[in-house]
Amino acid sequence: MKDAAIHEGFMRDALQLALNGWGRTHPNPMVGAVIVEDGRVVASGFHERDGGPHAERVALAALGRAPKRGASLYVTLEPCSTEGRTGACTEAIIASGIRKIVVGATDPNPAHCGRGFARLREAGIEVVTGLLEADCVDLNLIFNHWIVQGAPLLAAKAATTLDGRIACRTGDSQWITGEVARADVHRWRRLFPGIAVGAGTVLKDNPRLTARLPGEPEWCPLRFVFDGRLRTVVDRAMPRVYTDEFHERTIVVTTPHGGLGYVRKLHSLGVQVWVCDSNSQRASFADFRNRCAEAGVTGVFFEGGSRLLSELAQERQLDYFFSYSAPILLGDDKAKPVLSGLRTERLANALRLVDVRHEVLGGDLLVRGRVEFPEKVQVDEATFSLD
Repeated sequence: MKDAAIHEGFMRDALQLALNGWGRTHPNPMVGAVIVEDGRVVASGFHERDGGPHAERVALAALGRAPKRGASLYVTLEPCSTEGRTGACTEAIIASGIRKIVVGATDPNPAHCGRGFARLREAGIEVVTGLLEADCVDLNLIFNHWIVQGAPLLAAKAATTLDGRIACRTGDSQWITGEVARADVHRWRRLFPGIAVGAGTVLKDNPRLTARLPGEPEWCPLRFVFDGRLRTVVDRAMPRVYTDEFHERTIVVTTPHGGLGYVRKLHSLGVQVWVCDSNSQRASFADFRNRCAEAGVTGVFFEGGSRLLSELAQERQLDYFFSYSAPILLGDDKAKPVLSGLRTERLANALRLVDVRHEVLGGDLLVRGRVEFPEKVQVDEATFSLD
């Protein structure tokens, strides 16, 4: 038991190192590595950015010498076995003389899965797999989806009361959750390459949609505004996402019903516009997902209101869900629900979260996980909304 705790401790060191690449490695994964000799860490490394050296090579370079006999390498993800831009890490490990490697997660890429392990074993290296596997897999939830599905991870976030409401009947919603939970949202904003809201949120809250973390400069992901009728462009006073210093990173997702004049107005401001084919005034999320894949956008964090999130679920395009709940009860059936428009007549037909993670954030609770849809999602046409 003591030895297991020691091994887990080294892998947790590697996981903590990997987090230094948070939001900076797309489309590559975050990876951390430590080299252990005589029961202590003597060198470490992490993957810092796309195109940069991988964690294993950084750790070996940091060691600066041949490892001692009996040295072990702990790494959060299966070492790559293909040359790529930086060379195969398996070959660097073999050349180093290390005779034991402990790995957390297997490479999710079906073309590479297990090949790194096989190459190392062929070279006579002892390979131990699956240490803290769930944590190592969770580290790269965006990369894993992208590399397996060839499409971006579409995730949604909601801050709710204990009875599942995101606002009072008057629209009052600031703030349901406390400062710790709201700070955590900024941490996830820094991870995702894109953030999305609906026209209603832009008109009501005029949000900045940037990641503002202590000790770091303000960072702006791609900011997607879903506005099928371009009603956010009607007023002379433009929303800040169209005029601030990051306006060129704003993309308005609309339909042919929005009006070419408004499209030209956005272009004149330096704002990008994606016109998605649609027979209605609501942009297709499937089309949006394809456009993101073509642009290399690996993940989008939806922070829109109930309408946008409900439409995302109605179209079965919601991959992942972050639910922040506060110890508040409204007890009002007229208060705004987080989701609506689905006719869930049996529990067996409910949307469920799998691979669930829990975290206490001050007085609030975060529950997050992959969304698992039933075989058929029945939509209540009476409440199906248009943007």
